[in-house]
Amino acid sequence: MLRVETFSLGPAQTNAYLLRGEDDLKAVVIDPGMNPAALMRRVEHLHIEAILLTHAHFDHMAGVDELRKAKGCPVYLHDLESEWLSNGKYNGSARWPDLNGPITAEPADFALSQGQKLNLIGNEFTVLHTPGHSPGSVSFLCGKDLFAGDVLFRDGVGRTDLYGSRQGDLVDSIRLKLYTLPDDTVVYPGHGPRTKIGYEKANNPFVPAL
Repeated sequence: MLRVETFSLGPAQTNAYLLRGEDDLKAVVIDPGMNPAALMRRVEHLHIEAILLTHAHFDHMAGVDELRKAKGCPVYLHDLESEWLSNGKYNGSARWPDLNGPITAEPADFALSQGQKLNLIGNEFTVLHTPGHSPGSVSFLCGKDLFAGDVLFRDGVGRTDLYGSRQGDLVDSIRLKLYTLPDDTVVYPGHGPRTKIGYEKANNPFVPAL
């Protein structure tokens, strides 16, 4: 069983997810973004087993170092974006200097890859490499719960006008890896409300099902 709490962080209202299994005191955090004060208060008395990054854009990783320093937890990121945490051009923060200037963090501790299995908080997470919005974008599948980052939204998809983005890759990721999941799979996106795979296959105007 996976319990999910959502925190909408920073000016981009990025969804950070706090996940717990049967043990109330152990948790995983996905995408700790900007202005993470509410998230930091929530995890004060929790043991954080890992920080999982769907990708390394600044609005998804700005809170990484604060959380890592406070809880001593490892960070996981796809190897194609291994340099992005420390580079404001790659992670996008240099493009919007009014948002506190370039945002950087120390490198990730572990690399993610397609099909990798992570055993955390008593649950198994499968890593799906879903590039397009960024080259190292991944989605994390745990049972019928999918944490899709900025790949697939409710009635939308991730933008592809950023450094390293490719629209063709994004469409392939959605059609070949996400739309093949069961229709009742719940999608937790990087922004906005949750949705389901079946709903997006039937209604998403950007990537209709074939």
